[in-house]
Amino acid sequence: MVTETRSEQLSGLPPPRQVSFHRTELGVILSLYGRMVAAGEWRDYGISCLHEVAVFSVFRRAAETPLYRIEKRPTLARKQGQYAIIAMNGQVLRRGHDLKTVLRILERKLIRIVE
Repeated sequence: MVTETRSEQLSGLPPPRQVSFHRTELGVILSLYGRMVAAGEWRDYGISCLHEVAVFSVFRRAAETPLYRIEKRPTLARKQGQYAIIAMNGQVLRRGHDLKTVLRILERKLIRIVE
């Protein structure tokens, strides 16, 4: 729940917007998601658009905790990078400024040795 402070109410400024993924960002993420579903690795996803972060969560089954969270935090855009891949245990696997580069860590799971 977003609440306005008294100074924001008096100044007439609109309340801060929520963070969300852009259409091009979702295209990149859903492309990877489709390949992982076809490989049998992932089964479900969820999207959360919050005040400071947008999260794309990936599940093996719908009733579990997410395997991975793909987060977008615009406040970190000038520092560590606004995109991050976070594992089930909370460990940050990769962080960066370019979404495609950050997602490469998950694409490695698609590469298997064929005998």
